[in-house]
Amino acid sequence: MKYVVVIGDGMADYPLEELKGKTPLQTAQIPNMDYIASNGVNGLLKTIPDSMEPGSDVANMSIMGYDPRKYYTGRGPMEAASIGAELGDGDVAFRCNFIYQEDGLLSNFNADHISTEESSELVETLNQSFYEYGKFYLGVSYRNLFVSEDRQMASLEAVPPHDIVGEPIKEHLIQSGDESPASRERAKLINRIMDESREILQNHPVNLKRMEEGKKPANMIWLWGQGLKPQLDPFVDRYGLKGATITGVDLIKGLGVYMGLTNVHVPGATGYYDTDYCGKAKYALKSLEDHDLVFIHVEAPDEAAHAGDVGEKIKAIERIDDRILGKLLDKLPEYDDDYFLSILPDHPTPITLKTHIKDPVPYAMYSTKGVSDDVTSYDELGGKQGSQGLRDGYRFMDNLLEYSNP
Repeated sequence: MKYVVVIGDGMADYPLEELKGKTPLQTAQIPNMDYIASNGVNGLLKTIPDSMEPGSDVANMSIMGYDPRKYYTGRGPMEAASIGAELGDGDVAFRCNFIYQEDGLLSNFNADHISTEESSELVETLNQSFYEYGKFYLGVSYRNLFVSEDRQMASLEAVPPHDIVGEPIKEHLIQSGDESPASRERAKLINRIMDESREILQNHPVNLKRMEEGKKPANMIWLWGQGLKPQLDPFVDRYGLKGATITGVDLIKGLGVYMGLTNVHVPGATGYYDTDYCGKAKYALKSLEDHDLVFIHVEAPDEAAHAGDVGEKIKAIERIDDRILGKLLDKLPEYDDDYFLSILPDHPTPITLKTHIKDPVPYAMYSTKGVSDDVTSYDELGGKQGSQGLRDGYRFMDNLLEYSNP
């Protein structure tokens, strides 16, 4: 049995007036998703526990079969594993966004999707300026990392920048994790580093060139998602499957590292609208030659939703359907007579809100050994009507194995 799980980041949504009361999933032309739904079983997955924030880190950890209430320590350390930043037991990794601030407002959380090459020069400058407090590491595009050796930094409270676009920065600064003087001083230090980064970055040659080209400058950093190194038992020991991940996002790659999954490099996997969908399908099929299961993660629907761009979100959903699921349904029988294929979001990212929410997500799963329910199309409503009901996210892997091996 071969298994493929396709995760369309942020695909689920609310009905929209401009779509005549339909969601992007209900509007998009998705015959392959509908095939999986109508020939398999459907349900809702609660990927975000009530006590936790609706991040892709928490949601994808759930889908991959680990209860985030037990294993989650923060987003930063997951991305550290992906980019090769070795964390000691007392190191705290922060996610470091390059952002664009204007008149004290957080105007853009990704600095107009600054390139990795440009970010490299800015990271070097930050390390020269703040070396006494920790080290900055280059990631991909606006997604970078800052590591402190002070383990108590993990208790600070930080807000994701994509949740506060258009709002005053001063209202969302790092907060102390408790009322102790030491914790308050740590919060002040991180806030000072972020504040001083404005002066350092504003007139950097990279940003001067970007402004000349009509692009937004990466004129500030935003530190958030901090945490210590997590301890996860190997995926193969837990589920008896040799697994792999395919993604353009360091967060998912880092999860793979901690779980002992193989991170398959796909040229052209960008984590944005222009990601190589066909390449992801091609490399997923290739990896099934020596793996049992592949997680394929696509960031594009989430990026479109954060931008409030319903057209791009629909395009991303349709490309997942056509270029990934279509290819998989066509070619999987060549790899094994028995196979399993599932489609789901990690969390909803409604166009109207431009940020993640905790609502359960619809999932559909098809297996050559499985049965089908009465759902005929893949969308939010189909998930509610499905035979699988509502399940906790970290039970998804158990559900997968139960369904595909009756």
